[in-house]
Amino acid sequence: MLQKCLIGAEDIENETLIYNADVIEDGKVNCFDLAFLKSCLKNEEEWIGIYEEIPEQNEDFISAPIKEIDASLPSQGDAALVIFYVDFPDCSFANKLSESEVDNIAFGSENADSSNYPFESMSAFYGRSSKGNMNLTGKTFSYTAKNSITYYNDNKVALAEECFEAFKDSADFSEFDKNGDGKVDATLFTVPPTASEDYWWPCAGAFGDAEYSVDGVNVGHIITGNVDPTDITNFNSSYLHEMGHCMGLPDYYLYSSTDFDSMHGPAGMELMDADVYSDFCSFSKLMLGWYRKNQISVYDYSKGEQTFTLKNAQTDSGNCVIIPYGELGENYFSEYFIIEYSTDGGNNTGIANHRWENVDSGIRIHHIKSDVHNNGWWSFFKYQNGSEFTNNDDDGIRLIRLVNDGGDSFKTGDKINNSVSGFGWYDDSENESVDAGVEITVGELTDDGYSITISPSSN
Repeated sequence: MLQKCLIGAEDIENETLIYNADVIEDGKVNCFDLAFLKSCLKNEEEWIGIYEEIPEQNEDFISAPIKEIDASLPSQGDAALVIFYVDFPDCSFANKLSESEVDNIAFGSENADSSNYPFESMSAFYGRSSKGNMNLTGKTFSYTAKNSITYYNDNKVALAEECFEAFKDSADFSEFDKNGDGKVDATLFTVPPTASEDYWWPCAGAFGDAEYSVDGVNVGHIITGNVDPTDITNFNSSYLHEMGHCMGLPDYYLYSSTDFDSMHGPAGMELMDADVYSDFCSFSKLMLGWYRKNQISVYDYSKGEQTFTLKNAQTDSGNCVIIPYGELGENYFSEYFIIEYSTDGGNNTGIANHRWENVDSGIRIHHIKSDVHNNGWWSFFKYQNGSEFTNNDDDGIRLIRLVNDGGDSFKTGDKINNSVSGFGWYDDSENESVDAGVEITVGELTDDGYSITISPSSN
């Protein structure tokens, strides 16, 4: 039946059969599903997915608000990463892998049994975090640069153009422009770990030569770094963070404070903060378009007390609740609280191995001020670190803050009101002193979901 469908000789009209035809579960029905199905039959292997019910969920994802921020890597649908695995005549890898080995590290299949889980591959991590809404693919090109590494220390553009030129006759780089914006989605230049951290510490940003093109496309955001791919967890987690920049997310950690972290404590984990061994928080997922429309609830002050159920954020059912300050801005660009039930599972599984404190499952709340500013050249979050509107430390308005920063997650019986640190709107002096006007009561945890009740405060 599947073979006839693929050649156009027969239609599959039953929705359950259509759902189960996607046997490799990549959101598509094509020849790869047919090949896998034939393999199962030939080898008499049991595949337990056949005849399972279609999940009862709205597959209609929101449009990604992050599209308003200047970046090149799409956060929804197909996305591509070019990896140039580069060494130099005077700086080489102690154990250089093959191109296929790096491909498997970056773009391999999901494997919950991997010792590197949840960083067994970049593709698998993004697939889980996005609820399957982002499909990252790519290819590795191994290359030895023409000059010594110091030649490129302050000239990453020269390295980039040299790499693209070296492979333009054997590869079509237009295939790495998945969103059709005329740019390679993102490019990673990964160099030996012995490269100077003054010049090769992982970082990402827009390419420095707008005129350069290869195979009819320009170069989008690039990443450079000296993380060794043989250290798989560190390699993938570091560059997942940097690709967050390529999608438009800024750093959440503080640039000028003696305390590097932006958010602290067991509830303060976030991939774009200083701790890169964790999942994205609800705000990041909201901006990236990784929620379905029915997974975002907005508290309505006119209705008084309202109760919501928050599902495990590290699963496909994970949702969020927003409490706006006044009217919620278009594309969620305004001031609000965003609430989720974060756990130590899924993409947060490995964090306990990389920090002194354990992950704390429970309700967590972030205070958001996500205004977007255009300076005439590009658009960015007005209150992100490094902007002219922030002082880059712990004072004043910030794009994202954690309510009860440094404390545990909230659990059954906890009440969040103006007595809780950080649960207030910004005043004219940029302090969180304006009464939130509501109180949140955390209810029971049942069926992997917390109930929360939001009611008008008595103050």
